[in-house]
Amino acid sequence: MKAKNAIILKNSKARRDYEILSKYEAGIALKGTEVKSLRDGKGQISEAYAKIENGEIFLLNARIDEYANSLYFNHDPKAPRKLLLKKNEIRKIESDAEGRGISLIPLSLYWKEQKVKVELGVCRGKVEYDKRRTIQDRETERGLKRVMMARVKGR
Repeated sequence: MKAKNAIILKNSKARRDYEILSKYEAGIALKGTEVKSLRDGKGQISEAYAKIENGEIFLLNARIDEYANSLYFNHDPKAPRKLLLKKNEIRKIESDAEGRGISLIPLSLYWKEQKVKVELGVCRGKVEYDKRRTIQDRETERGLKRVMMARVKGR
């Protein structure tokens, strides 16, 4: 049995390439073979994004590999998958994502109890100098922590 809130897939590119403005938790409509494949950890969401169509949100370009032990009833690995949210949450996401350069990016897929959930981020793309600035800030913070630890150990 999987641990509670165990991460299945993580989008590592999202945190590097995008500034995350807000996060939402959504359910995802999956077929049985898709769930079994995810249990094996077979999938990829690094190129995936979400799109709002007719008041519904769909996850596009996410790859969930075919289940190896299925004979006839396998699924399409790149099929669009419906995200399950309440109408007021969809309206809120729609209003958050109205701006120019705003994208809906899946940050991770994880188990919550026995259901697969998607952490969906409303994101703005970073430009090259923003990425460099983030790296510089992280290195500065590490250096400060190193100095503080040296002072604590020195006493």
